[in-house]
Formats: sequence, C-alpha cells, structure tokens
Amino acid sequence: MYTFSKLFATISLALAASAAVTTVVPPASQGIWNDPANTLDPNASVTDSDTIANTAAIVDQKATADGDPDQPIEPTVITAVDGQLLPDGQLNSGASSSNTDTRRRRDINDYQLVFSGTGTGPNDRDGSIQGTAYLTFTLVSNATYNVADCLAFCDGIPQCVFVNLFYEFNNPGLDREFSNLKCAAYADTHSAAEKTNLGGQQLAPPPAGLTYIQQSSGYSAKTLVDPEAPEGYELVFGPTNGANNAPGYMGFAFLDRYDVDACAWECNHRGADGQGGACQYFNIWRAVVNGNPTTYTCSMYFIVADASSAVNTGQGDLQVTFSRGYRRKNYVVDGGFEGYNACNDFCFTTSYANWVGTSPAGGTLDATIFHFQPYAHAGSGVGLLGSATGADNLPGTLTPASPLQTVAGKNYQINFFQASAFSGPTLEADAFIDIMWNGNVVSTITPGFQNWQFYSFQVTAAGNDVLAFRGGKAPAWSFIDDIAVFQMY
Repeated sequence: MYTFSKLFATISLALAASAAVTTVVPPASQGIWNDPANTLDPNASVTDSDTIANTAAIVDQKATADGDPDQPIEPTVITAVDGQLLPDGQLNSGASSSNTDTRRRRDINDYQLVFSGTGTGPNDRDGSIQGTAYLTFTLVSNATYNVADCLAFCDGIPQCVFVNLFYEFNNPGLDREFSNLKCAAYADTHSAAEKTNLGGQQLAPPPAGLTYIQQSSGYSAKTLVDPEAPEGYELVFGPTNGANNAPGYMGFAFLDRYDVDACAWECNHRGADGQGGACQYFNIWRAVVNGNPTTYTCSMYFIVADASSAVNTGQGDLQVTFSRGYRRKNYVVDGGFEGYNACNDFCFTTSYANWVGTSPAGGTLDATIFHFQPYAHAGSGVGLLGSATGADNLPGTLTPASPLQTVAGKNYQINFFQASAFSGPTLEADAFIDIMWNGNVVSTITPGFQNWQFYSFQVTAAGNDVLAFRGGKAPAWSFIDDIAVFQMY
C-alpha cells in the first residue's frame, strides 16, 4: 500500500526529472481533476410508479379463443414501453416459446375448478374468457363435456396454468372439425368476471343465427411452478406482492404474459444509461386492475435492487402480485475495485486479492488501484492506467486476479466506465486503452480529454477467459471503474 507521506520524496524527484508532468499534481499526490469527476448519482432516477400505473389503466392485452384451432403459440409480445402503447405489439426475440414440457406431468387432480358453466338448456347462454396471457386453443371431443382431455392439453404446454372449456354454436369453422367444444389455454388464471366474450357474430350465412356460448367453465393448476432464472441471471427475491421502488431506474416494458426470459432479453438489450451504464437488474410483476390480471411489468435498473425496496404494493385500482427480482451475473469479481479498502481515505496499491496491476520494463506504478472517493465513478475504488507518480509515460495493465468463469462459445459483453479528464485537454490528448481478451486486442479507445463515459464491447468466450486493460501515458492518465462482463443472448 502506498500513502502520500511515503511517496512524497519519490514524486518530487519524478516531477523534477520529467518536464512533461511538472504542470500537474499527479494522482499519487492527490492531485485534483482538471474537470471534476462527474460521479454517479444513484438517486437521479427512481422507479416511475405513476407512469407504470397510468399505462396499466389503458393497455388492453385481452384475447380469446378465435380463428383456427391448434395454432402455434406466439412469442411474447411487448405491448408498451416507457408509457407509450405499441398497438400492434412488438415481438420479443428472447421470449420463452418452447412447447417442450420439462415439469412433472400433472393429472386431473392437480387442477381445481375456478368457475362453472351456466348450463346447456335451449335458453342458456354463457361467455368465454377474454383475458391476458392467451396461448392457443384446441377442440376436444364433444361426445361428453371432456374436461380430462382439456386438462391434458394444458399439461402439454409449459406456459399453461389455466384452461377455459366451452361450447360455441353457429360457427361453421368448428362444424368442419366435428366438434364445437373449445379448450382455450392461458398462462394466467382468470375468473368468471372475465367471461365477456358472449359471441354475437354472424359467421354462418343467414338464416343461421349468431354465435353463442354455453357451459363455459375454468380450471386452474393448483400450484404455479416457479420460473427458472434466465440464463446469465440469478433470482434476488420473490415472489412477493411488492414491486421495487428503487434507484438506478431505466424504464419499463409491458409483456403480454409473465415471461422472465423475455424480461431478461429486454434488460440485456436496453440502451445504456449515460450515468449508470447497462441494465443489471429487472423486476417483473403482474398488475391486477379491478381484480383482473391486466399486464406484466418488466422494470429495468442499472443498480441491483433487493427485497428491501420492494415496497410498492399498488396504487388506486392496481395491485402488484407475483413480483420477482433478478440480477445479471457479473463474471468480473469486484469490477468496482471496492474490495481494496486498506485505508479510510486515500491510499493506492498495484494489486490486491481481486485485481493485479503490472508495469512494463522500466515502468513505475503504471497500473494501480486507488481507494479515494473523489477519483471513483461510484463508491471509493477505481483503477488507474499510467504512472501514478508521473515517473514515466509507459502504459500499464490491469487484469482480474483470476480468469473469468465464462463458458466456451457463449457471447459476452464487456462494459466499463473510463475517464481521462485529470490533466486537462492538452495533456490528456494521448489517452488510450486497449481492451484485451485472452491477450488479443478487442478494441482500442482514444478518448482524449473526457470525463466518465460508458463503453461496451462484444466478445465470444473460449472458457476461463482472461480480461485485461492496457493503457495510460502519463500525464494522459485513464481512470477505469465499474467493469462488468455479462452474458448475452
């Protein structure tokens, strides 16, 4: 560990020997940035609960069983983004759409009756479900009121947790299929209050009557299976009935079903925040409005939250249910250098348990780690490239102490913040950093005079990969902070 008192004599000699740095007090001497560091303000953006609630009040994601039977299940659709409705929807490329069921097979005893039909008498009329998270429908034999086959149909669809079984009359399309007993599958449970599709369509030529519904009943799985964490994510909390009200908020998207993979994809591909960088956490929850499932909120954050801030249980007619939080796995251990805390205020080192700094032959302190809040983008830890004392203008290298636990063939995203605003525009003109992956240069940035800026690069893993940052050319120092490697898909 180096402190100011130990290095004062060394720094003085270095400044005398190098005219290039005599105009600036170097970082090792607690020099002040030419352009004060624009450190992260975590409270600049918090969850916009009002916009989420207002959008939930007007979005319409309800659907019912119409068209041809046995259609493939569509991928999850985005219905709104940051308060703007998408009337035609937007397909989500990361949605779960597999029909391969890996769960324990259910039987009829694993379902419960939610509501019954109104009968099949000549004058009995009923309605089918018009609700959220519709998947597809099939026709089951109408020789009997075939509950067992309908539940078996749901059992074969991983997303299905509820079916609506009903007769539909005066639909010539069903007559061609030799059954008018529809079994509609949903990824959410619904109630009798949502039996709002009453028919009333003229599908057959007159004098045939309008379509009508009879004996509409609903069955729900007794136990809702917890979704598996998306690839590259870890469950933080849930399910609870409280959504996060947390800092680092980036915005939200509405999904047409509860799909953690789709929400993870939205987080992965959300545009970076200028202050906070990439999305690192999402909170997914179901919005129930006036007692009915209405939409599925995917809120995104650049700061990882937890259950302590999941305090928003709803507002007005909106109730929060099935709230879960997931964080992205950062394959860099201690990317913010906060593990180096050998002092209370100011100190620096060339290495500690999580990071190693090296200098080339003839170099002195060309890659260091500082514990000093005024230099950091967030917290108190930060990496520095370039001789901390100004003793030379050679580049140093910072690398994690251990190879990353990456998986061969997977795609990853290297994210970090860089600042080269310490010495002033002229002296920082030669600032550069090589981003290195397994000894190869992925890219070189030449930011010149620049305050904290977010950078991101894509790489493919070989497995147990080695990340490194090489750069600095004192007095063109480069600070680096909040480094992350996230899996992409």
